[in-house]
Amino acid sequence: MNMSILARFALVLVLFICLRSSEGGGQTPPSWVSGGAAAAAAATKYQTITVDQSGGGNYTTIQSAIDAIPYDNMQWICVYVKTGIYNEQVKIPYDKPMIYLKGGGKRKTYVVWNGHNSIEADATFISEADNVVVKSITFINSYNYPLASNGHNPIMPAVAAKISGDKSAFYRCGFMGVQDTLWDDAGRHYFKLCSIRGAVDFIMGSGQSIYERSTISVIAGFLSPQPGFITAQSRDAASDLNGFVFKDCNVVGNGTTYLGRPWRGHARVLFHNSRLSNIVVPQGWLDGDFIGTTMKDLVFAEDECRGDGSDTSRRVWWKSKLSKEEIRRLTSMSYIDEEGWIKNQAFNMLS
Repeated sequence: MNMSILARFALVLVLFICLRSSEGGGQTPPSWVSGGAAAAAAATKYQTITVDQSGGGNYTTIQSAIDAIPYDNMQWICVYVKTGIYNEQVKIPYDKPMIYLKGGGKRKTYVVWNGHNSIEADATFISEADNVVVKSITFINSYNYPLASNGHNPIMPAVAAKISGDKSAFYRCGFMGVQDTLWDDAGRHYFKLCSIRGAVDFIMGSGQSIYERSTISVIAGFLSPQPGFITAQSRDAASDLNGFVFKDCNVVGNGTTYLGRPWRGHARVLFHNSRLSNIVVPQGWLDGDFIGTTMKDLVFAEDECRGDGSDTSRRVWWKSKLSKEEIRRLTSMSYIDEEGWIKNQAFNMLS
């Protein structure tokens, strides 16, 4: 983003004041607030602050780094989270946009929390702001997950991530839980090369989202003989634009599962060109009971899928058959990105 020298100086000054006022415990001020580092950052797309729980960065917790970013920020800022297991809840509030949260690797940087009293407030990761990019981090709600060590807790909604902001993108991220793992709540979202694990309604909400080349990992074996549910989409009206599109994904795991059931009466889910393993039950989908709508108002569709679970000959009779034009519209990046917001973010995962 091109800015005048005066504007850059003002931004650096504001960031310096905010960071200084929020620091505690002898943490080191970010090097990029100094003149030389700020000048170097001017040649890049974003400035960086580092989180290292061993004390080698600017902050020891992710939340303290986010808290230091100015409200209504208008310049991309990277919060680089070094390898480790961070036992904390992380929240990006609605008035802190343009944050690039970057970990050391999907299997190296973990954020773990066990909140379960409120799906609204207790997710491990809550992102309310627009223009948020997250890369190479795994979010875990540990109340029930992993089942081997937390199976003594009653199975209940325990959200690993709740995404409510518009223009949010996730690259090589993990989301691990059992019930309601990923609350794809609202806004336009893009998930690429991600891993999402759960058993019951573990991708839910009313986001307008594309999941591309991602692994959908079902852990419903403990429910046997009952199947689990991958999606619980909540489109509320036929005119609403939202829906979940799974494109070039893999559905794997244990136990058996439905591809989805509705959370609202006009739920929309499409699996396109994806591999469905034999854990998918022959019926594929389950309907709901909503006042004013019927199963014919649901849009549950599959197109050009493969694998042992892709045989649609025994699917529910009311499954949707979308036109090629509608499938092209939903699977095109323009479904979530008509204006090109993804390529203009701090990390362009389309490149």
